[in-house]
Amino acid sequence: MEQLINPWSIPVAAVAALVIGAIWYNPKVFGNVWMRESGMTEEKMKGANMLKIFGLSLVFAAMLAGLLMNYTNHQWGAIGMIGGRPETALPSFEAFMADYGNAFRTFKHGALHGTMFGILGALPIIGTIALFERKSAKYIFINAGYWIVTLGVMGALICGL
Repeated sequence: MEQLINPWSIPVAAVAALVIGAIWYNPKVFGNVWMRESGMTEEKMKGANMLKIFGLSLVFAAMLAGLLMNYTNHQWGAIGMIGGRPETALPSFEAFMADYGNAFRTFKHGALHGTMFGILGALPIIGTIALFERKSAKYIFINAGYWIVTLGVMGALICGL
């Protein structure tokens, strides 16, 4: 049976989230607008524990990558149908995986599902929080846009690697 997931895809996707964030929130891209809309100041940024922020961000991105794997790799549904233990499955499972184990395993397909996950998952969550925090539409679109793009890239990596 084909391997369902490249074990390197999760950490690669997690690191990609940080790389995209470094570009997205750069002052030459959306960084200055984000700082203004979020109420962030240079003083607050200087007093931050960056090791903690980046370390936890990497852990959270890896958690998201693990969750996203379930949405991009349809073969996980087959694993769920047999109780998560391929070694105890009936021979029909092996036949199914031989026929469909690589179906829809492309960067393009992963990017589609990752982007959908961003639009239908991240946007409503960020938007709801921002509305109650009385943040602007710019704030919502900058942060949700980051997650839509990032989840699209993460989905592509998870599904395509």
